[in-house]
Amino acid sequence: MTTHHDELRPEEFAQAATEAIADALARDAGEAPRVLAEAGLFGVCAAEDDGGLGLPLEFALPVVNAAGRLQLRLPLPEQILLASALRGTPQAEALAAGEKLATIAWQGSVQQGTAAHARHVAQCDWVLVDDGGGAVLLEVSSLSVQKDGALDPDAPQSWLDLRGATVVARIDAPARAALVHASALLMAELANGAAEAALELTAGYMATRVQFGRPLSAKQAVRHLLARMKLLQEASSAAVRRALRSNEFGEARGARPALAGAIANSAFILEKAIHLHGGMGFTWEVPLHYSLREIRKLDAAFGAGALPRGIGQDFIRSV
Repeated sequence: MTTHHDELRPEEFAQAATEAIADALARDAGEAPRVLAEAGLFGVCAAEDDGGLGLPLEFALPVVNAAGRLQLRLPLPEQILLASALRGTPQAEALAAGEKLATIAWQGSVQQGTAAHARHVAQCDWVLVDDGGGAVLLEVSSLSVQKDGALDPDAPQSWLDLRGATVVARIDAPARAALVHASALLMAELANGAAEAALELTAGYMATRVQFGRPLSAKQAVRHLLARMKLLQEASSAAVRRALRSNEFGEARGARPALAGAIANSAFILEKAIHLHGGMGFTWEVPLHYSLREIRKLDAAFGAGALPRGIGQDFIRSV
């Protein structure tokens, strides 16, 4: 962009992203990526020469937050990450323009011959898989994909057999390390968006649901729980913003604690939101279960508890 970054604010992207994603949700599967691409969401961090906006990662946070709030079933964070990581390649141009969709397998490697936890891979053309120090972008059509609906039968996860896979592009070790750092922040913000929407929906329901002549929000126990949910949601959001800033020694902060906190806090908020809705919380009309499934799949992708344990072990070794 020709406009200097200092003249833009990330929060200004929130409304535009919300409108574009809401528009995409009203379209069919073939039209939705085009809507998001035309709004510039795929290329927010992609290089200008690749058709992107060339903005820092912090400008992608409100975009991904909106995806979490509106329960977008497309790999938007992964698309943003890969359009940036593959800069200077035809693949980056295709991703920024929405001509191709790509996701990331969070577990497995080329060396192992299998990969898993690639969100929405059935809708994608490409998938990024770890390859030792770096990573490779593979053609999904060249893979054997086995669906696993244990956590979400409506949007199942997949196991990928990598034998005979077609390599589309490669990224080196430094680029992969940068991608892993950025992905932790974007996936954390995806979880934060889901938690925010759940909290807003629940607060509204508690304020309008009347029992014994008083709204449920007037009950002290309900207000205490809502306050705790809000505290956790704000703590998760603050952790992501903090991870974007250097520490007191001018060094980059790790992003994994922000991701671990966001996953745990979002799961708590969503579960309590379902609980506070009572019987309504377990119906299809209240869509909180969709978000909870996504958070549980995200937790499984990063080790189902292995992430906070690894952070704790790293801290113990550092002191």
